[in-house]
Amino acid sequence: MAEESQEIGGIHFPFPFPPYPIQKDFMAELYKVLEAGKIGIFESPTGTGKSLSLICGALSWLRDFEQKRLQAEARLLAPGSGPTCGGKNSLPPCSPCQEPCDTPRPAGEPDWVTEFVQKKEERDLIERLKEEQVKRRKREERLQQACQGGRLRCAAKRTKQEEEETETLLRLSKEMLAEGTGLEQLECGEEALLLAEYESDEESRASRVDEDEDDLEEEHVTKIYYCSRTHSQLAQFIHEVQKSPFGKETRLVSLGSRQNLCVNEDVKSLGSVQLMNDRCVDMQRSKHEKTGAGEDMPKKRRRRIQTSCPFHNHEQMQLLRDEILLEVKDMEQLVALGKEARACPYYGSRFAIPAAQLVVLPYPMLLHAATRQAAGIRLQGQVVIIDEAHNLIDTITSIYSTEVNGSQLCQAYSQLLQYMERYGKRLKAKNLMYIKQTLYLLERFVAVLGGNVRQNPRTQSLLHTGSELKSINDFLFQSQVDNINLFKVQRYLEKSMISRKLFGFTERFGVVLPSPSTSQENCNLDGFQHFLKSLQSGPADDSLEEGLATAPRPASPLMHIEAFLAALTTANQDGRVILSRQGSVGESSLKFLLLNPAVHFAQVVRECRAVVIAGGTMQPVSDFRDQLLACSGVEAERVVEFSCGHVIPPDNILPLIICSGPSNQQLEFTYQRRDLPQMMEETGRVLCNLCNVVPGGVVCFFPSYEYLRQIHAHWDKTGLLARLSVKKKLFQEPKRASQVEQVLMAYSKCIMVRGSEAGSRSPLCLAARNRWKMSEGINFSDDLGRCVVMVGMPYPNIKSPELQEKMAYLDQTLPRTQGQAPPGKVLVENLCMKAVNQSIGRAIRHQRDFASIVFLDHRYARPPVLAKLPAWIRDRVEVKATFGPAFAALRKFHREKAQPCLP
Repeated sequence: MAEESQEIGGIHFPFPFPPYPIQKDFMAELYKVLEAGKIGIFESPTGTGKSLSLICGALSWLRDFEQKRLQAEARLLAPGSGPTCGGKNSLPPCSPCQEPCDTPRPAGEPDWVTEFVQKKEERDLIERLKEEQVKRRKREERLQQACQGGRLRCAAKRTKQEEEETETLLRLSKEMLAEGTGLEQLECGEEALLLAEYESDEESRASRVDEDEDDLEEEHVTKIYYCSRTHSQLAQFIHEVQKSPFGKETRLVSLGSRQNLCVNEDVKSLGSVQLMNDRCVDMQRSKHEKTGAGEDMPKKRRRRIQTSCPFHNHEQMQLLRDEILLEVKDMEQLVALGKEARACPYYGSRFAIPAAQLVVLPYPMLLHAATRQAAGIRLQGQVVIIDEAHNLIDTITSIYSTEVNGSQLCQAYSQLLQYMERYGKRLKAKNLMYIKQTLYLLERFVAVLGGNVRQNPRTQSLLHTGSELKSINDFLFQSQVDNINLFKVQRYLEKSMISRKLFGFTERFGVVLPSPSTSQENCNLDGFQHFLKSLQSGPADDSLEEGLATAPRPASPLMHIEAFLAALTTANQDGRVILSRQGSVGESSLKFLLLNPAVHFAQVVRECRAVVIAGGTMQPVSDFRDQLLACSGVEAERVVEFSCGHVIPPDNILPLIICSGPSNQQLEFTYQRRDLPQMMEETGRVLCNLCNVVPGGVVCFFPSYEYLRQIHAHWDKTGLLARLSVKKKLFQEPKRASQVEQVLMAYSKCIMVRGSEAGSRSPLCLAARNRWKMSEGINFSDDLGRCVVMVGMPYPNIKSPELQEKMAYLDQTLPRTQGQAPPGKVLVENLCMKAVNQSIGRAIRHQRDFASIVFLDHRYARPPVLAKLPAWIRDRVEVKATFGPAFAALRKFHREKAQPCLP
């Protein structure tokens, strides 16, 4: 693909082809936002090349920023020059090596002291620059060697050969000894010598690892963190980087979870992410089994501790780090490289973060502070781009909201109590105090649900059921734990990692839930061990015991408790606790609801040089501006909004608002009217007429899955379903998410068959907006979606306690503009219109695509509702008071656009 040079506003933007005018505007505005260090909200519809515009615009800025920084460093380090703050010799702002040199001095300080301090700061800055130059030169030399010598594959091959030779020699020596050839000397001499040589080789490798420890702590270069919702979206972005003009020169690293990057089959087989995390950490701490001959084995060999995971080798992971930085690789390529090199891609990719220029990662890894810290992500002075950010607020709320049930509370109490009873005498007094405080917290949490922590939660029935919502302080007072410092308890649980210890304790000794008839002696023995003991005399002892031992065990419930305790340290006004009492204590739960996601997003905008929030459909943007940015302390002057149009011709889209149906029945799908038989029948008649004139696929979204099921049954009863089936082959969105892919494949196959076989029917897909499956992240391009129908307005459940509390919170905290609706009501309207915008964006996917969009509800014609549609749709909307003109417009549109297609 030939590179096109684009000069926009004096800035050179490499691009793989002549960009659209809206792409030029997008890149120029993005460059300005990054250069000025602002917060940008960018909206670019699907099909306009948003990803490529982000790549070329952001990496062009990074290229220029690095050039300016290197030039400034060269001037500073030139003989006879020195740093002048704010002058031509000063470093670009937010450079990793730069510290503010205009620190205010105390009033009345002597001039010679001020001059001395200034000169010292200048000397320190020059020393840091020299050190950074040395590190940068070493890094470039190391990457150059890795590129020329193929060190990774050679080292992996050498390590594998050494392991195979060692195993072969050990096996041969033991076989010869078993045959009675009198090779005791071989066992005591040559085998010991072989082990000693092998061990010395391992120690030499360890020494080399120690020498390279500085590489693991190298300075973070200025970089761009790009995050999106799913791994498939990240993979698509990486492929765009590979095809872009920056694909060969950008150091990119892709981060992911163990579930996506782990190459250890024993760990991957566990399935659960939490179990994989626990097993990985445990394997790093475990000892190798003894490979020597009992007491004859050298003592040094017995004491040495290594990781039991063959892929967690620091030398190999450092080589893998260099290989990652050589060229752009997606996650599948990274995993394949890790398997070939016998190095862990999960940790190898993290080692590559400091030197990377572009880090690609999923939402939670960047937005969750603890995960961000554990991954080694530093945001100070860096750029963050959050793509597909239309649900950013919901994502942050979901990450920091947590729920624990009664069974988890009781099980955590039982595990921790038995752990304390076994190891209490070995614990320090302070640690023992924190464990007792944690036990008390668990006991009181179960009590507030109406149960007893010492009894089986499944057998404890509750007399009073229902939900209760409380502030954090009220919940702590009701639980009688307001005198305990939760911050200290949380810090102890985090640093001691006692939840992981309990996991190992349960694996080793077993833990049972307490019950009234369980004696203290039996409490120390799990049912798992009882079962194994009962099998000892059976014929299949070994196989059954081995199978049970390798079966995945659930993670410690204390991990969920830790997250809940951390949530309780949130400020009282920023969260609520929902007490849900069901039939039994085990089914009851405590849920923390985060009301103010800005408290966790504030650190991101405070530390970063610039933040870009981008998406195909960002309307309405008032939620981002008011709930997220203003509450994070961002000044209005720092926020920049940019929205571009679509690349399709204006006549390739026909948005219609239809206010009444064929029988002049007004279309109003409110909660009170949508269940009326005449309303459901009118909807069916509208669809029947649409199917007569739309030649390709039709996708119809309903407000909820329950309403979809109800209207489907009514159509089946009245015969409307049979009439629809004559023109279109019907597909209905399944309730299970696992079956969606199967339905989509059948839907696509129907389109392909229609194109090759005369007389076949095109499909009609009935989907539910609030199920968040077919209405988001799925493309209905070309004949897959020639018409998108929105039945009613998908307002959220206004009776939900969570939504009511969120509305009340916004009414109290956000300022209300005179003449506008309260912030709580605006929230409900915005949630509805975000759902609508995501649904109607499924159809138009590229420049030559065309489709009609039909809104079946007269409420869409209201100016406040129209204002929250994307601009490229809003400017072309036609409001039809009656069905006749709407039907005529649809028929004309599809006849002109799809001449070869017959309905």
